[in-house]
Amino acid sequence: MANITASLVKELREKTGAGMMDCKRALGETGGNIQESIDWLRMKGLAAAAKKSGRVAAEGLVGLATSKHTGALVEINSETDFVARNEDFQNTVKTVAELALVNNGKIDQLLSAKIPDKGRDVSEEMTHLIATIGENISLRRTTSISINDGVVASYMHAASSPGLGRIGVIVGLESEGDSEKLEQFGHQLAMHIAAANPLSVSVNDLDVELVEKEKVVLAEQAKDSGKPDNIIEKMVEGRIRKYFEEIVLLNQTWVIDGESKVSNIIEGFEKEIDSKIKITEFARYSLGEGIEREDIDFADEVAETLNS
Repeated sequence: MANITASLVKELREKTGAGMMDCKRALGETGGNIQESIDWLRMKGLAAAAKKSGRVAAEGLVGLATSKHTGALVEINSETDFVARNEDFQNTVKTVAELALVNNGKIDQLLSAKIPDKGRDVSEEMTHLIATIGENISLRRTTSISINDGVVASYMHAASSPGLGRIGVIVGLESEGDSEKLEQFGHQLAMHIAAANPLSVSVNDLDVELVEKEKVVLAEQAKDSGKPDNIIEKMVEGRIRKYFEEIVLLNQTWVIDGESKVSNIIEGFEKEIDSKIKITEFARYSLGEGIEREDIDFADEVAETLNS
């Protein structure tokens, strides 16, 4: 029987992203042959892919791709951040982000889009990765922004490589101004959006129901002060303005200087390039946001591994 060393297990895990015990078992089955172990894991994974697809996947990567007038975001999830460092996984996220540029933010279209030189569509590639890597992997969401004049700028926070990271932003700047300067300013604006996490471009873009609900909450809080109704009304108006400053892009404080309003920064840049700018829309993806994660008892997990 071949001597299965820790370095062999580590090498196989780095090549496939599979779990430690799966790698050890594969090496044992193949006499320590790395290539045969990769094939063994793929065959074993294909049989187990459906089972793994039900497990919680909240790690992975956000992918971003842009052309001059279009930008797209995708989020592809895995179960562990270890997989996010797998080269095959990273290449797939990059490819899917590029495909998203021409699929108008429609996830069904993107899942059926063919991956160049692989003979598989995106949905089939997800299954292939589950089989190869040994974790649940899924395309969670996608969106895109397109404009006629101007640029779609972008920013990726905590980037592991160009276009891949944990927080991705695209933002449309409609303008007839110098495109290079627009791109530079748009990058700064996208950085602000990544940091400040606004919900809308302007107050008018906010969900009316959300605003009304917030007004009710603020009014109830103000009533506890015991002040007259006319004073309470002014208190609510002041607090709702403060609320808008927190969640509306144009009303927020510019994170780069910590003083100016975003709307004033845009006005100043319009003078610099001698052209009006309209922020058409933006999209911000933060990896795993909104996914309910499993609470893992690591003591039990280790015990289970030792007993397997």
